[in-house]
Amino acid sequence: MGWFEERGGLAGTVAVVTGGAGGLGEAIVSDLAAGGVLPAVIDIDGEAVDALRRSLAERGCDAIVHQGDVRDADALPALFAAVDERWGRLDTLVNVVGGTFRAPFTETTPRGWDALLRTNLLHVLHACSLAAPRMRAGGRGGSIINLTTVEAHRAAPGFAVYAAAKAAVEQFARTLAVELAPDGIRVNNVAPDYTPTPNILKFSSGDESLATPDGVRVAIPMGRVGSVTDVSNCVVFLASGLSAYVTGTTLHPDGGTFASAGWFNWPDSGWANYAPTSLLKHIASGEET
Repeated sequence: MGWFEERGGLAGTVAVVTGGAGGLGEAIVSDLAAGGVLPAVIDIDGEAVDALRRSLAERGCDAIVHQGDVRDADALPALFAAVDERWGRLDTLVNVVGGTFRAPFTETTPRGWDALLRTNLLHVLHACSLAAPRMRAGGRGGSIINLTTVEAHRAAPGFAVYAAAKAAVEQFARTLAVELAPDGIRVNNVAPDYTPTPNILKFSSGDESLATPDGVRVAIPMGRVGSVTDVSNCVVFLASGLSAYVTGTTLHPDGGTFASAGWFNWPDSGWANYAPTSLLKHIASGEET
């Protein structure tokens, strides 16, 4: 047994992953399984669910993979019941499910607000309410990990309710971490920024300008977009014994965008929290021609 395997202690543990069959979720499930974790997954995408089942079976991984909508009141209890029956333990919960749409707040409606809260906040509460008693009963502690976003930490024009819901998840996690700490159950968040996945690219209508070299260099201090493994690495760390004394906090696999907080690395001008005069003149010139 190597250093990581011994210190991490993941082999033989059980993880529930919501939204685990595509994009970030698939990478998280794959990396947890590589560490010997037994995954129980739910995802709304039927094709992605079938592909994940095949992939895990080919790897010889004992797994539970359900197709279902975590917003359905019966879907999560059914998954947790299957975990109880198959393995009789729960060590990790990873809440990945989320989503949004772009619109100024004044053009949205109560129906839209409800959809965003159900998609980004309420299922997290439900999953945690199912996971925490099971972890407590097991007596081994546990780890709850929520996928949020950098938008929970900054203004997000066009995404006001989404940002509010993700910020609520962050605050809920901090409070839950304190409540569950005596039981050795840790609660943390992972807040990425732009990490291209099929759904993210679909949301942006395939606009590759979001990831042009100049655009990335301006907006992201490390000068590259995120990868799914940047995020899954953080989740594996928080699920493992390497983070045994980490709770109530947030990891930011975002290349430094949270730290930069509005400062941009402008071409030929360097760091500034405003657009350089040369750029403004260039824009004005283009508008006049």
